[in-house]
Amino acid sequence: MKHLDELSFDNRFARLGDAFSTEVLPEPIEQPRLVVASAAAMALLDLAPGEADDPAFAQLFAGYQLWRQAEPRAMVYSGHQFGGYTPRLGDGRGLLLGEVVNAAGEHWDLHLKGAGQTPYSRMGDGRAVLRSSIREFLASEHLHALGIPTSRALCVTASSTPVWRERQERAAMLLRLAPSHVRFGHFEYFYYTRQHEQLKILGEHVLASHFPHCLTQDEPWLAMFREVLERTAQMIAHWQAYGFCHGVMNTDNMSILGITFDFGPYAFLDDFDAGHICNHSDDTGRYSFSNQVPVAHWNLAALAQALTPMIEVDKLRQTLELFLPLYQAHHLDLMRRRLGLCTAEEGDEELVQRLLQLMQQGKATDYTLFFRRLGERAPNEALTIVRDDFVDLAGFDAWGRDYLARSAREGSEQAERLARMHAVNPRYILRNYLAQQVIEAAEAGDYGPVRELHAVLARPFDEQPGMERYAQRPPDWGKHLEISCSS
Repeated sequence: MKHLDELSFDNRFARLGDAFSTEVLPEPIEQPRLVVASAAAMALLDLAPGEADDPAFAQLFAGYQLWRQAEPRAMVYSGHQFGGYTPRLGDGRGLLLGEVVNAAGEHWDLHLKGAGQTPYSRMGDGRAVLRSSIREFLASEHLHALGIPTSRALCVTASSTPVWRERQERAAMLLRLAPSHVRFGHFEYFYYTRQHEQLKILGEHVLASHFPHCLTQDEPWLAMFREVLERTAQMIAHWQAYGFCHGVMNTDNMSILGITFDFGPYAFLDDFDAGHICNHSDDTGRYSFSNQVPVAHWNLAALAQALTPMIEVDKLRQTLELFLPLYQAHHLDLMRRRLGLCTAEEGDEELVQRLLQLMQQGKATDYTLFFRRLGERAPNEALTIVRDDFVDLAGFDAWGRDYLARSAREGSEQAERLARMHAVNPRYILRNYLAQQVIEAAEAGDYGPVRELHAVLARPFDEQPGMERYAQRPPDWGKHLEISCSS
């Protein structure tokens, strides 16, 4: 393991030059103090957990110090925001500090959010607030624990620096990790500004750094786009299977690596509602839970448009047609597992869709608890327990009979079935009300609750004695919290 001052940097993106990013130094926040750190994320940089106890840790991730090899840069990009094109966005409150190479040879971007103003801040102050930083930290690490592709979060640092949103709050910084911070919007920026030479340089950088295996194909750019599409389909399938709503699926929030990225007003479903809108600012429901699949397809089409100088249009269209079948295959596979099924039968898709339709009626079925409870007992006993959460009891009973017959054909012993289902159906999920409670405690200076919640969510599938309160159904008020982009 390494100490903080022993990290090795290889700043590949910075070497692309000023057309792609601008050199900016972070603006420190006052009286920094560590709120929470992820030992699992630190391990990606070969850092021992004890490094977080070093006073220099908070100073470093509050902008007071830099590694000698760091090259802080604010990246430039554009994007479609709620369907409308914004020609110039960029890192308005974050900085790519540099790329660390760990002992395994992996590159990890260190991206500091809330680092102050940049040339891309527009009218903003370049700051992040404590609540949004905590929310992104918790979601990043929890999604990873669930097996959902995501960026990672190393730590949150609080301060006494005042900032103004809907009210006066305190500034915070989040250190985010990802193999790359290149977005769909990067390609859009160079396409729509007709900087095709820079577009080519960007694509060659992404190919060499993140898709080197595509370079052996006859058409490397097309092979890369196909893989971006498949990774995105797989990510969206995970979101839908686990009830995750992103909330702001703008193209500038879509990672070229197909990982969950740029958390804003996200939510996990409590009671199942396919039409759930988690973003208070989303007046039209463009980014509702059920719309995440078509919006991902739309965003991929926007990326495809930006790649037309490098790839034939007909080949891009043919590749785009693969998205829905790939998504459906990934989603069905995940839902089979959640139902305890390890073989494939022709009627499985209908069985899943019927269940979701029954959940939608009345919107009273807790999406997470249903699957967990379904695996805790033999199928016939489990169905009796979860039955009361459904409105259409006759419809559920008919579904239950088909599920019993389908489960019987698996031929599994209950102990084997329970272990299989508990390995994919979380007992603990990041509910909005839990996040709100620890945020309020942190804003009052108590960081114990957020650290405990993070520890629980890092092991979402495990029984954790004494932590049962985190696995309960949310109170009614907890189901109706409004989260906005300013969060």
